[in-house]
Amino acid sequence: MPLDPAIITAIPLPIMTLNADGCVTAANIEAQSEMNISENTLSGQHISQLFAPESEITAIMQHIQQTSQPLSDHGLCLRSSGEPCALHLGAMKEGYVVVMVPEANRQEHELHAKRQEMAEAVARIALEVAHEVKNPLAALGGGAQWLAEQVEQEDQREAIGMMLNEVDRIRQRIDDFLQLGPRAAIQMDAVNIHKMIDDVCRTVDGVSLHRVYDPSLPKIQAHAGRLRQAIENLWRNALEAGATRIEWQTRINPTVQLADSKGPVLEMRITNDGATVPEALRKQLFEPYVTGKTRGNGLGLALVQRIMQEHKGQVSLQPEVGRTTFILRMPMVQS
Repeated sequence: MPLDPAIITAIPLPIMTLNADGCVTAANIEAQSEMNISENTLSGQHISQLFAPESEITAIMQHIQQTSQPLSDHGLCLRSSGEPCALHLGAMKEGYVVVMVPEANRQEHELHAKRQEMAEAVARIALEVAHEVKNPLAALGGGAQWLAEQVEQEDQREAIGMMLNEVDRIRQRIDDFLQLGPRAAIQMDAVNIHKMIDDVCRTVDGVSLHRVYDPSLPKIQAHAGRLRQAIENLWRNALEAGATRIEWQTRINPTVQLADSKGPVLEMRITNDGATVPEALRKQLFEPYVTGKTRGNGLGLALVQRIMQEHKGQVSLQPEVGRTTFILRMPMVQS
């Protein structure tokens, strides 16, 4: 029984179909890749030969056969590799459909969901800051400026000048934090992502810049100013990590579907060979004021995440030995 093309379009995950006896009749490319088995080899194998424990598989099949109700099980693993995974099974006209979610994918979706909740909480705090702090701070700055114009003694002017400098410093910190706040619906325009990356990433002495662009990519729908800010932050982050080689990659990733959108997904990767992110910081890296650097305010990556969320996308870290990759994903077309 062939796979329904609509299923492949809707769910970019490993999918197989089974006959009434629970034997594989078809498998999409993602399933073959995840299990490292060709469709010809998979065909005819019983599902219990592919996943363990066998008792769980038997119980799932009995449930489906008796009730025709879909069922999910998160306590399984691949027999070939031992990799933990979840299976979602449902009845079809002449058999069953199986959707496999590798544990790594499930954890990644949960992580992005938690980050979304954190970002929304920060956005609410930013709004509160705007209302509760900025107006009194403006009054304080105005009063200090008036005093500076009234006094004549040099030591008094110097003291008031220090007050004004501190007011400006606090105002700047608040403005930086408010970048994470909620915004009205941002205006989307057609953007040439390759031109934007090239405009931001100018030649730097001692840094080798490589571009691996997909030349077939059309313009994307994005807010040019905000997306440019995200690219600038990642570029600056790579330079501050002491990178000597930085590479940008662009492509359409057909195996990824974002939670709040449908259609093709643009994937951008920036890889650098600078200092890697300490393991202790990786889970909190996109939270405000989390940084492993001695410089900066720790808002750069949190802002990148906020901008990606505004574009119904996501950002993630992929640490490797000797290099670090940040991955940006966003829909090609904004709804």
